[in-house]
Amino acid sequence: MRGRRGIQTTGVPMNHHSTNGRAVFLAAFAAAALSACSTTADAPKEQMAVANASVEQATGNSADAPVELAAARDKLARANQAMARKDYVLARQLADQAAADAALAQATARSARSGRALSEVRESIQQLQSQLNRS
Repeated sequence: MRGRRGIQTTGVPMNHHSTNGRAVFLAAFAAAALSACSTTADAPKEQMAVANASVEQATGNSADAPVELAAARDKLARANQAMARKDYVLARQLADQAAADAALAQATARSARSGRALSEVRESIQQLQSQLNRS
């Protein structure tokens, strides 16, 4: 059987609504399957280990970066709670954030130490200049 433009057809009218409905159903099903996979992901053991090590390493800088270190510790504690609830997606996110906060704490502490060292050098230079001016 020939259609209007001379293309062979089967004689069965095509129902565009059912085709679109199937596509929407399949897309929704695929999205649901993907979201189910993300909630049942494996425990983020590696991220937790990195976060623990980062916070532990940053702990030596607690005097120079107390706010940043407190944020890292808080997020690590929340990540541990999420792990206990088997909320691995949240645990992974919080562990990554805790590691980043710990790195920020270390950078802040280095900056504070560098600032103090710079102040000491400037003070020494001023003392030397003052001694030279007296001579």
